Amino acid sequence: MQSWLSGFALPPRHLTRLKVKTMRKSKFNPNWPVLKTYDEAHQFRIAMPLGGIGTGTVSLGGRGDLRDWELTNRPGKGFRPFTHYFVTYPLFLLRAQTADGKAVTRLLEGPIDGAEYESASGCTAANHGYPRFAHSTFAAAYPLAQVALSDESMPLQARLESFNPLVPCDADASGIPAAVMRYVLTNPTNKPIKASICGVMINYIGLDKSGGATKGNRNRFRKGKAARGIFMDSQGVEPADERWGTMALTTTAAGELSYWLSESDPLKGNYVLKFWEDFKTDGRLDNPEPGNVEGPMGALAVPLTVPAKSTREVTFLITWHFPNRQTWTPCKEGTCSCQNTIGNYYTEQYMDAWDAAEKTARALPALERDTVQFVKTFCDSDLPAVVKEAALFNLSTLRSQTCFRTPDGRLFGFEGCSDACGCCHGSCTHVWNYELATPLLFGGLAATMRDVEFAHATNAEGLISFRVNLPLQRATETAWGAADGQMGCIMKMYRDWQLSGDDAMLNRLWPKVKKALEFCWLPGGWDADKDGVMEGSQHNTMDCEYFGPNPQMGLWYLGALRSGEEMARRVGDEAFAATCRDLFTRGSRWIDANLFNGEYYIHQIRVPASAEDVRPGTGSFPNVKDPDQLTRQLGEGCLVDQLVGQFMAHVCGLGYLVKPANIRKTLASILKYNRRDSFRDHFNCMRGYVVGDEAAMLMAAYPYSRPTQPFPYFTEVMTGFEYVAAINMIQEGMTAKGLQCIQDIRNRYDGRKRSPFDEAECGHHYARAMASWAAVPALTGFLYSAVTGKMTFAAKAGQHFWSTGYAWGVATVKSARGGMNVELKVLGGKLKLKALELSGAGEKTLNAARELVAGKSLAVEIARRGCFPDRLGRAASDATKTTARGKPRR
Repeated sequence: MQSWLSGFALPPRHLTRLKVKTMRKSKFNPNWPVLKTYDEAHQFRIAMPLGGIGTGTVSLGGRGDLRDWELTNRPGKGFRPFTHYFVTYPLFLLRAQTADGKAVTRLLEGPIDGAEYESASGCTAANHGYPRFAHSTFAAAYPLAQVALSDESMPLQARLESFNPLVPCDADASGIPAAVMRYVLTNPTNKPIKASICGVMINYIGLDKSGGATKGNRNRFRKGKAARGIFMDSQGVEPADERWGTMALTTTAAGELSYWLSESDPLKGNYVLKFWEDFKTDGRLDNPEPGNVEGPMGALAVPLTVPAKSTREVTFLITWHFPNRQTWTPCKEGTCSCQNTIGNYYTEQYMDAWDAAEKTARALPALERDTVQFVKTFCDSDLPAVVKEAALFNLSTLRSQTCFRTPDGRLFGFEGCSDACGCCHGSCTHVWNYELATPLLFGGLAATMRDVEFAHATNAEGLISFRVNLPLQRATETAWGAADGQMGCIMKMYRDWQLSGDDAMLNRLWPKVKKALEFCWLPGGWDADKDGVMEGSQHNTMDCEYFGPNPQMGLWYLGALRSGEEMARRVGDEAFAATCRDLFTRGSRWIDANLFNGEYYIHQIRVPASAEDVRPGTGSFPNVKDPDQLTRQLGEGCLVDQLVGQFMAHVCGLGYLVKPANIRKTLASILKYNRRDSFRDHFNCMRGYVVGDEAAMLMAAYPYSRPTQPFPYFTEVMTGFEYVAAINMIQEGMTAKGLQCIQDIRNRYDGRKRSPFDEAECGHHYARAMASWAAVPALTGFLYSAVTGKMTFAAKAGQHFWSTGYAWGVATVKSARGGMNVELKVLGGKLKLKALELSGAGEKTLNAARELVAGKSLAVEIARRGCFPDRLGRAASDATKTTARGKPRR
């Protein structure tokens, strides 16, 4: 796909955001979709990351403040840079003067929450000493956020429109190191009002949440072709330091501009007072003489006149460039020849923060148009509101410090973020197995993860290091595999090959994919007796080893066998395909016959006979003889995500792994035993992600018997696991129940108790929560294979959003006499199409393969086949239904 960087032939009118507009009746931008609004009682915890994929972010708070400055290659929860000698944090101010000369100046933020009122040193809210707006409302459809501000004493109504571009299938356009801050002023009076908006930034290069220090930092005013403002760098911070780089505060506004580069000698006066009085006097900044200070303040003031009954706006850009990302597994000096500095992809695309500002300002209209088109299309679809919220808001994780890209463009991820560092390194296979946002929106990035897993992290035996070290020369240093992680990687390889149609990728990686399956059959491996059932020492996402057959590992394995079968056939390895099919068939029957207890699947705990029965890299030998002595096991518990392999198999179109009736009974049991309307009476011996009267699904319930010491997290609740169970319910036609479970999650992330843009597990912005995107194909019945060119939807009328990772758009399905009409629109990327199917109803094969590009559409009529599908598009006989890949289900 052509990068947005090449599209700079834009009209010059976008350089000024001060043009008069017709007065808007709504307090929000009518051209921006709004998915959810938050009143003042639900703004305290809101922190929406503003930044691109792999660039770091600064977060927009619910009242319009900027918090959590996480630009310097690591997390920074709670970090707000401030000047050393007078405590001013980054902020934006508005001064308004009416025709009679009366002027009012306000901080462009809403009221402070009561929780911030008192501490030993007074109010803890940043910039609490500035007069602020009396009321605020936060509205969002990620990544578009709006904050409406009002105050009886302020003659202008103000609104902040803030975002960072997010364009499916275009990782460069979605990976810009910028935060867009547009202030829209509306004059409801009959006379013009003079105004001025001032933005303040602190040059904190060299410092972040984890420490460091500023030294020799300087601010300079610069004029560019598309932007003007303050460029921030450092002459004293070591250029090799992780916190070294550049920042910029710029505006696209034309006309008059005043600025402030730093305070002078801090010992000569109160500069909070001097800065405030300077701006509020006339809305201009009289730049003081730059002094020898650390953490200097930079400010821009943009004057404008807002005519009667009209609206004007000013756009600011905050951009950054910090190139020295360090590896997450540093070498001790002298232990290896690899450098610890691995760099950033985004800093290879720009020379510095000023270059990022100039390029972004020039392309901003197109970037905003494409972002709004995506979000509006998604929000206008017929998905339930809570699914839109869960799927869209969790995309913020891709742009948090959980994720980064190395200069070669590869995507890597922690599991989540601690307050000041990444949490659990290595693109952990068993955590990243769960997320579906990356492959369905940015297929090229997902493909880089498959390349890392098989081309670099798989050793000669076939063991995939479930935590990859960096740089990639050290990828297999963590010679430890996770049973669920490794099997999930094989399923993801099949999925990403199907979505891309990239046979070259399959052929290149197949030898290692095959090895990864064969590793299971080695002596002491996960299926050493080669019967299709995992029985060995199975390290897994519960941070322990399960011993003996269990549903969680068992279904991942069955899914990997089915994936291996399909890929083997494609490369012409029929013997291996037959082996995989045989093991799958025998393993599936055994699990149904031996692990299903009539309500759900259980874990048969088995102790290895000797240490030789545990292959190196699979887990540790427990050194006990009695199964009752084994600790950290699931046992007879009802596990919330015991069907995760089936969840992924449906996403991949691989059909059923075990009996459909047992699947549905298990899901009903999870609802019965794991879901609770209140946790007031629940004892939790671990971390608390749900409290009080909140509703959720417990990690494991024990209605009959429980091991003395089960796996570590059995009393907890974590959203990624809940999404798997809820979406599996939707996949099986239990739609209302599944939606209720998703609603339970989002009720907890309500802005008052937790941020709607930060679903935590072991850390903030936890990758597993992006499993929420799988609800989209589950509800629309969407399935696509670029290998066959076939796209499938449920046979139900509606407007269905779809995305393949390489193209995206909308399908409008309407009932027609004798069948259904489908109009497929491609709004981004390129789509190869040979056939269009409405599941269970009918199929239309095109005379010739078509390649549809953005802006193109295809209309077809599909005649009904005779069986009337239910609302999910499933025919009455699930057991004999064929998959979208053309293979019979069990």
